[in-house]
Amino acid sequence: MIQSDLNAIYVVVARELIKFTRERGRLISTLARPLIWLFLVGGGMSRVVSPTMGVPYIQFIFPGIIGMTILFSSIFSSISIIWDKEFGFMKEMLAAPVSRFSIVVGKALSGTAVSTIQALIIVLLFPILGLRLNLAQIVLVLCVSIMLSFCLSSLGILIASFYESFESFSVIMNFIVMPMFFLSGAMYPVQLLPHVLGVISRLNPLTYGIDALKHMIFAPSALITHDFPLGLDITVITASSIAFVVIAGNVFERRK
Repeated sequence: MIQSDLNAIYVVVARELIKFTRERGRLISTLARPLIWLFLVGGGMSRVVSPTMGVPYIQFIFPGIIGMTILFSSIFSSISIIWDKEFGFMKEMLAAPVSRFSIVVGKALSGTAVSTIQALIIVLLFPILGLRLNLAQIVLVLCVSIMLSFCLSSLGILIASFYESFESFSVIMNFIVMPMFFLSGAMYPVQLLPHVLGVISRLNPLTYGIDALKHMIFAPSALITHDFPLGLDITVITASSIAFVVIAGNVFERRK
């Protein structure tokens, strides 16, 4: 049983990665958004926002732009769930003698791989922004990116499991994704938000992912004030990932 589940996970991941390598426009379009925010919004705001956070504004939002890349790529990678439903491939997977959780994990891992690749491309832009990251920091940023990608991919799969059409899924995604981004501390510290928005931001797993990235990127500097301890960031991301996978697996289980 375990071997068949592992095989199912491998097949799902391989299928999604093959699709990704054949869709070069998807990579370009996904990277265009964070690059626009980083250099146009970040560069423009650096002219009007004083570096009171210890670093120039464009450097301050760099972890948030990495988080944005992961968020959009991870969430929208789950649109393959809708695609599979539309063309009947999902019924074939559900009819296979494998655990439903293996399907969820396979989809989440494929979304994680795609999101991490795109996040790494953004991370490698750090010299252009005047940041100095050593190899250990880059590796740690990559590790956090993998964890956050898996968490958000699992969330996207959970949401997609309730929808049958691209139209309804796209509407709810736009309703969820942008608020998640703006209430994550990507553009400004969570501590500066009004009380109500601050409470909501603390329910957002992306908040803890971006804060963890700040820990890694600005680790040698005491100038940046982090919103949460690193241990709490990792704990919340891990717990959220487990919860999303378990709930999504149960939803898929009811589709027998």
